[in-house]
Amino acid sequence: MSDFSTSEAPQKVPLASLPTPLEPLTALTRVLGGPEIWVKRDDGTGLAGGGNKARKLEYLMAEALALGADTIVTAGGIQSNHARQTAAAAARLGLRCILVLTDSVPDRSSAYHKSANLLLDRLFGADIRFLDGSADPDAAMADIAARCEAEGRCPYVIPVGGSNAVGARAYVDAAAEVLDQAAALGVRFSHVVLATGSGGTHAGLVVGFAAREVDLPVLGVSVSRKREEAIHRVRGLVEKTAAVVGSEGFSDILIDDRFVGPGYGMPTEAMAEAVRLVARTEGLLLDPVYTGKAMAGLIALIREGTFRPDDRVLFWHTGGSVALFAYDEVFASDGA
Repeated sequence: MSDFSTSEAPQKVPLASLPTPLEPLTALTRVLGGPEIWVKRDDGTGLAGGGNKARKLEYLMAEALALGADTIVTAGGIQSNHARQTAAAAARLGLRCILVLTDSVPDRSSAYHKSANLLLDRLFGADIRFLDGSADPDAAMADIAARCEAEGRCPYVIPVGGSNAVGARAYVDAAAEVLDQAAALGVRFSHVVLATGSGGTHAGLVVGFAAREVDLPVLGVSVSRKREEAIHRVRGLVEKTAAVVGSEGFSDILIDDRFVGPGYGMPTEAMAEAVRLVARTEGLLLDPVYTGKAMAGLIALIREGTFRPDDRVLFWHTGGSVALFAYDEVFASDGA
């Protein structure tokens, strides 16, 4: 698959409910006693339960249709939010969807292998191919695409997380969206904090703020990679995305990797505390893999005194609460 240049980029396919809400987290701010905290509610994009991938899929699916694709191939973990939303988008557009799902998170319950995102993948009619945790999903997708072509089909391969320059472009748009919302409300943010996994959301925001000439640091709390590896990945996506949209002068890539825990998708006490705290103060659901760990990072940074009392921090909620049902052993005793 080749990215379109800026001049020939297709129109988006409407899949997300936009703009998503921008809201103050007043009770959480009071409990933590630090800077003012707001949330950008990309858990409310609507498609298949919401999440950040809906924005990316608007551009990715537009390119797929422009190229005449009849089959979408993508990959992720068994509880991939990206896979869920891709399967839903393909169903809406009448496209076949093949999901390559790797069993890469050890010691999970039976619910992890049957319920939550995986249940929804099946409900949307996806053709699911399971791999063990040591397999190479990119190689598997390439092999599947070649087989599809041999059968006379036209496959379109979406990388893990929808994170390439086409997908990240959606978060250039999202940066402009939130800046316009903030201006309308008369607020200005000092920092953005979000979960960083495949890196496309992070990269798009960095490029988007630079395009508007706004100096707004974007701190990614890594959920999978060591700091230097994550910085390298996001920087590469920033450079490719900036080339597509014609932006330059982007800021440093900021990553905190202290909250990954034992590994991607593996629960931590800090994650569980963050999920409970936000649920019980704001009635807002986070998820165990991405936003729970990102919020754990934000809470720790506040407690460490990283922010000034007069700062206003925006937490970018990327969705994923469907995955809570796959982590029943972590939260099952709550309230008992």
